[in-house]
Amino acid sequence: MKIVVLVKDVPDTWGERTLDLVTGLARRDTSAHVLDEIGERALEVALAFADGHPDAEVVAVTMAPESATATLRKALAMGAHSAVHVVDDALRGADVSLTAEVLAATVTRMGFDLVIAGNLSTDGAGGVLPAMLAEHLRVPHATSLSAVEIEDAAVSGTRTTETATARVSAPLPAVISITEALPDGRFPTFKGILAAKKKPFETLSLADLGMDADPARTPWSIMTAVAARPARAAGTTIVDEGDAGERLAAFLLENRLA
Repeated sequence: MKIVVLVKDVPDTWGERTLDLVTGLARRDTSAHVLDEIGERALEVALAFADGHPDAEVVAVTMAPESATATLRKALAMGAHSAVHVVDDALRGADVSLTAEVLAATVTRMGFDLVIAGNLSTDGAGGVLPAMLAEHLRVPHATSLSAVEIEDAAVSGTRTTETATARVSAPLPAVISITEALPDGRFPTFKGILAAKKKPFETLSLADLGMDADPARTPWSIMTAVAARPARAAGTTIVDEGDAGERLAAFLLENRLA
């Protein structure tokens, strides 16, 4: 069983995050970056299966700038057997459609039985990449699972919505995505951190994947405008002069709050 786990290097939610007002991209020099928590949970699903199946192989994969190497090595320290890092300047600012295409080429090159991803990253929160990836790979997908069971020839799980709980399954190979209902990722041990330095770590470019940066492969989405967040303005103050109730009611109606 070869399980590919998609992980992502994201700005730390506890730090200051800003956008470059020229490019519209998040500035990577203004905040610390970490392994996305939902990616850690996806990795934990794979590692928990590998704990009971010695023949299982877990590979962590990311598409990110070169600075994300340390983040990917954390996945190795947690227990992944190897890692693949797709790095190419032409991918700067890639949208979810281009990301899915590149990751599909990466996964195809590696071979896989199961791909596990988080349902939403904490930065982009697109929520569609797992399904788009499955479409490129021409395999079934089961998304937003709150419970997962992996078997030799199939994967199944529970999807919970606002109105129902569904039991879904798919034959392997397949792509799944998980929610925050799954357990937290395990902490890297000192032994795991030392072992991570000796584990296979492959770096790939678009050329390695047989892809290029011609106009046909540019992002499909277009950012029309980006601006700094406006300063917080003072709120409306109502001083009671005998008509405060009426003025408050008028304010609520005017702002469609009642």
